[in-house]
Amino acid sequence: MTEQISIVEIVKKVTPAVITIVVSRDLPKIEGFYFFPFGGQKFIIPKTEKGKRKTKIGGGSGFIISPDGLVLTSQHVVADPGASYTVILEPDKKYPAKVLARDPITDIAVLKIKAKNLPYLELGDSGKIELGQTVIAVGNALGEFHDTVSTGVVSGLSRYITAYSGLNQQAARLRGLIQTDAAINPGNSGGPLVNLEGKVIGINTAVVMGAQNIGFSIPINYAKKDLEEIKKYGKLRKPFLGVRYILLNKEIAERNKLPTDCGALIVRETLGESAVVKGSAAEKAGLREYDIILEADREKITEKNSLAEILQKSEIGKKIKLRVLRSGKKIELEVELEERK
Repeated sequence: MTEQISIVEIVKKVTPAVITIVVSRDLPKIEGFYFFPFGGQKFIIPKTEKGKRKTKIGGGSGFIISPDGLVLTSQHVVADPGASYTVILEPDKKYPAKVLARDPITDIAVLKIKAKNLPYLELGDSGKIELGQTVIAVGNALGEFHDTVSTGVVSGLSRYITAYSGLNQQAARLRGLIQTDAAINPGNSGGPLVNLEGKVIGINTAVVMGAQNIGFSIPINYAKKDLEEIKKYGKLRKPFLGVRYILLNKEIAERNKLPTDCGALIVRETLGESAVVKGSAAEKAGLREYDIILEADREKITEKNSLAEILQKSEIGKKIKLRVLRSGKKIELEVELEERK
């Protein structure tokens, strides 16, 4: 069997399990617009009426991984907790979806729809990916072109990027990504990246705008860990320290005349909140606002190796050492990680 024939057969097998996710919100009804002249220009102001209407505000792709309706997608596709989500399997098959878990660290989300005997995809092993191997990306490009298929190769491994969500422009630092030259377009986020066995090895997550043939996928082994947590506990259980912080770099350090250009500076984001969460593991360990955590569990904290990423590799109940810079002096504290409430 030639590779071309193989790809055609794989696509036939994969596409029935790839779905569209529609994001909707209840928004005020608009019955028209006012034209308001000001400064020699006309501004358009919506004229609203009483009541609200369910309105589509976004969407993405996903894929079914069990016959009873478990779905994997990217976290940024379903990041809005106030929105409702609908999975479209076929034009006449639509299901309301419940978000079981969101993992912003890895940009993975798990959804559930109430259905049986669904087509589903088998998960592969992203630890066995090799540079140059052929891969297939499937998704719903631009949210309109269903079952869009592109082929390419694995062109890089263990990539690190800063990605921005299209809806709220929140930044997320993603690491360990698979780089591919298979075309990944807006709307493809959450779709599968499969190998020539038809097994999922990645979840398509980001593209570099303005560049050609550079796309990124989350290794599927990250999702396997989340799925194990959900099956065992019914939710994601993540170690929680309980501090608000910013990651330092040379620019921030120079601008604020700080003694170090790496680490996590504990500081509140807005007035009225606490930099150290009351009753948290951090407070019990004695952490204070303006402490700079230099190391956690013997790992140096940098922009590419954040405190959140270090904690994610740990376990609830584990005691870890923190190296902290406080008032110009380095101290060591021990903290027992707790579960995020």
